[in-house]
Amino acid sequence: MRKRNLFQLPSENPHFPANSMAPPPLSRENSFPFPNFPGIFRNHPRCRYLCVSTACILLYLLYTLTSVFISAQLLFNLELQRDFDAPRRVTLHSSRVFHSPEAFELDYEKMEKELKVFVYPDGDPETYFHTPRKLTGKYSSEGYFFKNIKESRFFTADPLQAHLFFIPISCHKMRGKGLTYELMIYEVGKYVESLKFKYPYWNRTLGADHFFVTCHDIGAKATNGVPYLVKNSIRVVCSSSYDGLFIPHKDVTLPQVQLPFLHPAGGNDIKRRKILAFWAGRSDSKLKDELAAVWDNDTELDIQNNRIDRHATGSIVYLEKLYRSKFCLCPHGPVGSSRIADSIHYGCVPVIMSNYYDLPFNEILDWRKFSVVVKESDLYQLKDILRNISEKDFVTLNQNLVKVQKHFQWNTPPVRLDAFHMVMYELWLRRHLTRYF
Repeated sequence: MRKRNLFQLPSENPHFPANSMAPPPLSRENSFPFPNFPGIFRNHPRCRYLCVSTACILLYLLYTLTSVFISAQLLFNLELQRDFDAPRRVTLHSSRVFHSPEAFELDYEKMEKELKVFVYPDGDPETYFHTPRKLTGKYSSEGYFFKNIKESRFFTADPLQAHLFFIPISCHKMRGKGLTYELMIYEVGKYVESLKFKYPYWNRTLGADHFFVTCHDIGAKATNGVPYLVKNSIRVVCSSSYDGLFIPHKDVTLPQVQLPFLHPAGGNDIKRRKILAFWAGRSDSKLKDELAAVWDNDTELDIQNNRIDRHATGSIVYLEKLYRSKFCLCPHGPVGSSRIADSIHYGCVPVIMSNYYDLPFNEILDWRKFSVVVKESDLYQLKDILRNISEKDFVTLNQNLVKVQKHFQWNTPPVRLDAFHMVMYELWLRRHLTRYF
């Protein structure tokens, strides 16, 4: 049988005479969407299959584009709805001071919904357990945490629901009852041993999902009698110096706040701040001794190597200096201090002078946005460092300082994003067990 050439136009084809290039009239037999197309191609089965396939592809592309458009519209509507639901969200107006505001916002909401803490019921509240010694003074942060935990949404009486377990023994109360450092170690060790014997929760993780809270200077060292409490458990402490066995990735810095504040919060008051930098306190470290020796008589740096009565009144007392100074020097010392929290509350940009110090909420807040951090060796260049900060940059630091003030405030009952909730978020980040052997 002779093979037919598809590309040869036969003269016998009635639809396409050899001597004519005119297209044939459309009919049921030769209907085709492209009338100028040669008839031999219109009538060939392969060509018809190709045309049908092309039409299907075009329809599929049209369907795909339509689906993408509809999906994009739905996502846009969902984003709008999410904006309308703002009261249920964190709404970080102070997003500039966070390392990652978007990640924090989502994870904070998850913490609020899920985190549960079991507080061991053992121990007499009249001695060293459960209740705070007081909610005022230098160690008030410890007292507020003891009170806040049971009035918060995180408290659970069911240990099977708990992510973390709180050891409710107060070093501040022990110190108030006159216990020595050695007796404090003994009491903490005895209490933990009783929990290990009575409950199964410590033994299953060697204490890695347990935490201990103290703000007293000696409190952090009172755990030394229980090695696993030092190495495994989370210690929430005000004294976060590395030479005090503080482990940054495991332990949590508790902001030391001296309450009550005697005056309203400062900030957004640039014009009244005429003093370049201010410090007053006791010389209990080599750094503070050098600070007083180098800058004591300077006309721009107000350095007073003595204690100032916080309750006094007048134009030259401690609180007034905090209101009138641009920067407040916070040199690191051997004991805890509320100087950083005082500076933040009164709108005085803190200057952190320390080589090794884990700042409160350091994993959440970007301290470079509202403070100045220098090395101890920068003491002799301190004045030049501060004078080289432009007025524009200082205004930004001061404005950001106002934004973080709420994160260093204690309330009862606690409120969202206050100091208690920020500490709980730090604990939430450490809920995944870390175990040492």
